[in-house]
Amino acid sequence: MLAAKLTSKGQVTIPKKVRDKLGITEGERIQFYEEKGVFFIKKSVKKSPFDKWMGYLKRRKGEKTDAIVEELRGK
Repeated sequence: MLAAKLTSKGQVTIPKKVRDKLGITEGERIQFYEEKGVFFIKKSVKKSPFDKWMGYLKRRKGEKTDAIVEELRGK
């Protein structure tokens, strides 16, 4: 089991082994959440503004590309 010491300011240094496993580096955000009285730590994943478009073209299969682009840009 890994342990860390709490400072007077409420800060904790996350052990290197844990940082490496989570893939977190200086300045990145992390999240804490609780389930049934147990707290967990997780890397905060920043959502891309392009995520909403993932799979968009699969739903438009068979349509002409020019028509899709024209619709998205507006006439």
